[in-house]
Amino acid sequence: MSDLSIIIPSYKDLYLHKTIDSLLKNARGKIEIIPVLDGYWPDSPFKDDPRVRVIHLGKNQGMRGAINAGVAISRGEYLMRTDEHCLFGRDFDRILTKDIKDNWIVTPRRFFLDPAKWEVMDIPPVDYEKLKIRKIDGKEYGFKGVRWQTRTRERRYKTIDETMSIQGSCWVMRRSWWDKVIKKLETKRYGPMCQNSQEIVFKTWQAGGKLMVNKNTWFAHRHVSFSKTPNHKKRDYESCLKYALDKWRDYYLKVIKPKWKI
Repeated sequence: MSDLSIIIPSYKDLYLHKTIDSLLKNARGKIEIIPVLDGYWPDSPFKDDPRVRVIHLGKNQGMRGAINAGVAISRGEYLMRTDEHCLFGRDFDRILTKDIKDNWIVTPRRFFLDPAKWEVMDIPPVDYEKLKIRKIDGKEYGFKGVRWQTRTRERRYKTIDETMSIQGSCWVMRRSWWDKVIKKLETKRYGPMCQNSQEIVFKTWQAGGKLMVNKNTWFAHRHVSFSKTPNHKKRDYESCLKYALDKWRDYYLKVIKPKWKI
């Protein structure tokens, strides 16, 4: 049995194989890597390694469906979800699971990746983010995280600390917490793609859990200035964001925001 199951929802990304190589190279414990091919086959074969278990979905289901499918076959005591264009620090798996509590979601310190050079960019990392209501053309839609510079300065000596939001590109939790609290990412009203990190964080808070950042290890996520995965299908992001806001707005404004005093 693996200690950590790593789910990678994937659609035609140029850097999936490099991401898997980085995970294999830098893990120190028992892991399984589960790339979920969301209705496509890559041009090049996967590395012949027993730790890599590939899933192919017959038709495209979107990120949420791919994550659900990967979790469903996972065998680890812990779950990790990562994007398909990331680089990882040494011993990331043991560091992220060593001090985790039963009711935590944990994210590593996030750097920025130059995928063309496959190296970390010289930009300060992200440790803390505020959770804010997203505004588009003056209208409120869903939620987003924004850099929290004051907390970054004031709590720079804390190595494992509570935060308010994550990008969603890398997180770890106990499998028991997923089964008990998260259960499944909703795909009907949220749609196939967006606000998945917000859903798991809100569910975790409601169940008495915490969202934590572990600065003892890191990952680097593709910088926004580099091209993204092909947009394989038109996504109705507006309705997804509206549903997320309708579902969680009162809880955010009456419970979460007052707690954090933002």
